[in-house]
Amino acid sequence: MTSKQRSYLKGLAMNIDPVFQIGKASVTPENVEAISEVFNTHELVKIGVLKNCIDDPNEIANIIAERTHSQVVQVIGKKIVLYKPFKNNPKIILPKA
Repeated sequence: MTSKQRSYLKGLAMNIDPVFQIGKASVTPENVEAISEVFNTHELVKIGVLKNCIDDPNEIANIIAERTHSQVVQVIGKKIVLYKPFKNNPKIILPKA
């Protein structure tokens, strides 16, 4: 993903609310499964990391992205934005590389 495409996705992510929260238990198989299911209906997902989670949000983002086969768009503070395009008919059209 190029910086231009990442910037475009960051702009889209500003207007969406977190659809999932990572808490004290950090990343569990149940969390990963739930986030994978969200990718069936959304290409761009924002995740909130609660204050009681002691793990680093960057590590959490990389673990979730690896397990859900998505890409980390950005991590700002305790917010993670992930992108996974639909295989057929993606709704988000990225700018050319």
